[in-house]
Amino acid sequence: MKPTYLTWLDIFRLGLVQTALGSLVVLSTSVLNRVLVVELALAAMVPGILVALHYAVQLSRPKWGHSSDVGERRTPWILGGLAVLGIGVLVAAACTMLFASYPVAAYVISALAFMLIGVGVAASGTSLLAFLAANLEPTRRPAAAASVWLMMIAGFIITTATVGSFLDPYSPARLIAIFAVVAVTAFAIASAALLGIEKKLARANKTPARSISRSVATATRFRAAMAETWQEPKARHFTIFVFVSMLAFSLQDLILEPFAGIVFEMSPGESTKLSGLQHSGVFAGMLLTGIFGSLLMKRYSGSMRLFGVVGCLMSAAALACLALGATVGPGWPLSANIALLGFANGVFAVAAIGSMMGLAGEGREAREGTRMGVWGAAQAIGFGLGAFLGTVAVDLAQALLDEPANAYASVFMLESMLFLCAAALASRVSIGSLLQTGRQQTASVMVGE
Repeated sequence: MKPTYLTWLDIFRLGLVQTALGSLVVLSTSVLNRVLVVELALAAMVPGILVALHYAVQLSRPKWGHSSDVGERRTPWILGGLAVLGIGVLVAAACTMLFASYPVAAYVISALAFMLIGVGVAASGTSLLAFLAANLEPTRRPAAAASVWLMMIAGFIITTATVGSFLDPYSPARLIAIFAVVAVTAFAIASAALLGIEKKLARANKTPARSISRSVATATRFRAAMAETWQEPKARHFTIFVFVSMLAFSLQDLILEPFAGIVFEMSPGESTKLSGLQHSGVFAGMLLTGIFGSLLMKRYSGSMRLFGVVGCLMSAAALACLALGATVGPGWPLSANIALLGFANGVFAVAAIGSMMGLAGEGREAREGTRMGVWGAAQAIGFGLGAFLGTVAVDLAQALLDEPANAYASVFMLESMLFLCAAALASRVSIGSLLQTGRQQTASVMVGE
């Protein structure tokens, strides 16, 4: 019997869950970051350490993914993680009232709050991706990946714009009240969006609601499941690719705007617009890759992995141009360069997510959550480490080199080389899939299918 997959309406509803996740995450990484540094006059490293802590906690993603594989349903893991995330965000906001009078307690409780945020993101995000991977029609994976991530970006935009309009005049009480409204709203939207989807698929496929993945012996212990996953060549190679590519992707995350201000003498407003231009490029890259990737998936199942190679190569080229622009200075077409970098990153991001969804269902059955967890952990390590090392590399390069422009150029070239390494790693998986597809098509012709 042909399995029943998620409809486009279902995908949109799951995208709303990702929007809710994004709205809560951006409160901690953007809004709260600004409050800690500006309103509370804390060192910039304080929110940096807290954000790094929330990434470190996401090393638990494989465990959460495995738990959702073994559990009866994925929906409780998604909503439970979202609830923990919301609580963590509210506790972090409440700590802003403690820094003036009880700084030690504020630091300790803030650290615990960001650990809760990391746990919530890991549990909810991993289970959501595993649910999508297990129930998407293969040809819809690129477009679905693009749609879900674009809706997450929409969550970033809507939340920051809305919170920004209500936050003035600032007070800790107002901050907590706004965060509470966002947390409750996000949880309500996610709960409504998930309502009935898992049960409907279980009923249509005549399987129990056990993760809506294939009903096999999923009660394997976590360590055994991890060992089995790591023994799968594709899963292992893709894990390394995710780590290297996310390390490359995030190296420029905290240095791009300072680079525009120091080397190109842009004002804060101008550099912020430049960041917006980059996000617009990411949006366009995601959208086009989702559309064309879905069309190509009908002819070649590994097209997303090839898009991953192309996205990495384009990102490497854009960063090499940026390194050249650092030496040229104000005459360089920086806006076009940044837009190209954003577009390339968008192509790479959707390709990586689409490949995750495809590869999650390959290999040993009922391991979607475990594989997604392993890749999510690799992503968290790469992203957190990259953002931190980017700033360290610039400081170190400035100490060794005379000109700041040369320091930034050296970091951008390092990032470009990392993307080339990521492209090589991605090609190992994509070329292997291409050869396998070719062998299957040849076999089909030979037997007269």
